[in-house]
Amino acid sequence: MSETVAERSAPEADGPLTRVMGPKLLLFFIIGDILGAGVYALTGKVAGEVGGALWAPFLIAFVVAALTACSYVELVGKYPRAAGAALYTNRAFGIPFVTFIVAFAVMCSGITSASTSARAFGGDYLAEFVSLPVVLVAICFLVLLALVNFRGVSESVRANVVLTTVELSGLLVIIAIGVYAVLTGDGEPSRLTEVDTGGDGLIFGMLGGASLAFFALVGFEDSVNMAEEVHEPHRVFPKALLGGLAITGTIYVLVALTSSLLVDPATLEKSSGPLLEVVKAGGLEFPPKLFALIALLAVTNTALINMLMASRLVYGMSRERIIPSALGRVHRRRRTPWIAIIFTTVIGFGLVSTGKVQDLGDTTALLLLCVFAVVNVAVLVLRRETVDHEHFRAPTFVPVIGAVTCVVLATPVVGRDGSVYAIAGVLIGIGVLLWFVNRTFVGRQDDIDAERLAAAE
Repeated sequence: MSETVAERSAPEADGPLTRVMGPKLLLFFIIGDILGAGVYALTGKVAGEVGGALWAPFLIAFVVAALTACSYVELVGKYPRAAGAALYTNRAFGIPFVTFIVAFAVMCSGITSASTSARAFGGDYLAEFVSLPVVLVAICFLVLLALVNFRGVSESVRANVVLTTVELSGLLVIIAIGVYAVLTGDGEPSRLTEVDTGGDGLIFGMLGGASLAFFALVGFEDSVNMAEEVHEPHRVFPKALLGGLAITGTIYVLVALTSSLLVDPATLEKSSGPLLEVVKAGGLEFPPKLFALIALLAVTNTALINMLMASRLVYGMSRERIIPSALGRVHRRRRTPWIAIIFTTVIGFGLVSTGKVQDLGDTTALLLLCVFAVVNVAVLVLRRETVDHEHFRAPTFVPVIGAVTCVVLATPVVGRDGSVYAIAGVLIGIGVLLWFVNRTFVGRQDDIDAERLAAAE
């Protein structure tokens, strides 16, 4: 069976990573990784899919995410190494091209997620301070992220801790507004059960909303890349990963309930800053500009994490000669993968110039739903392998249902716009092109090296 990037750089080869993360720090990392632009930017779009009962798609998305999270928990306990979905895919199927497609899809999801955040940044939240063209703001935003990314990972991680605290405070403000509304009798409770799917039918309408709400719950899968830096990962990860997902899922459902209680679905749908509408409609006096600033920082955090991840994945794949090696060049002074940063940023430019917030968010969800379907199947395939340590084992029906639900939410039956599949297709097409160009070049170089070796002998 061929090896992955993670397996070739395993601890035995280069020395172990420092295990510095305990259960509390890992839990905070997971919560911070999930929280972000999704709920700040797409709550209104979900309301447009289902009407006032917008909490229901978030609940459905949480259940789907939890099923897949159980699969990740089993795999990270069984194989406590970095690389996540690519590692599990390679161990299960041993097909390099499939492993590459999974890794590239994860990378693309990072860029589309950051592009969603960039478009959201230039919308109604920024309009509280200044009115500027959304595309121009989004492009400048991506340039700023690239500069931070180029400066170094340590600066990015420190910024992430601060921004995670800020974005969590913003969601707690929304929940507090909802509690106050309930206690004072404000809002329209009847809206919470109103369903308007625009003629798509109850089931398909809810699934369509859930596929979009799923974007807000992704991020938990990134935590498995920290496996080599966590104390006793087989014991710590189950509680931390499932606990973090439960906490964020509860927060999202409460935010959705508050949003529907205080603001009608049509107003939420039209706004690119839906939670700002909730603040303005709430009985509590909270400065809209302050909340807009919190939201801007929240979407910045999401974008920063994802562009950091995407550029490092491109760098890793190039260093393993999976894609052209030029993409793996490191800046001499900053020691950061500057070509990979430029590559991912340029793709982001194209996405923010042509895609809307809803389409970009839905593309992120689509790419990861496909990846999650593969991971759920990989769990079942890898049951044939045994390891010499204890680990969490999910009931067999969990990955089965997880794979089925991911596939269903990834299909056109949920009413996803065709442009979303087009965006995803173009992105994966770029990866396939890079793969074949690199295979052609590497293959020729291998032949030349073989001829030189034979001549030398």
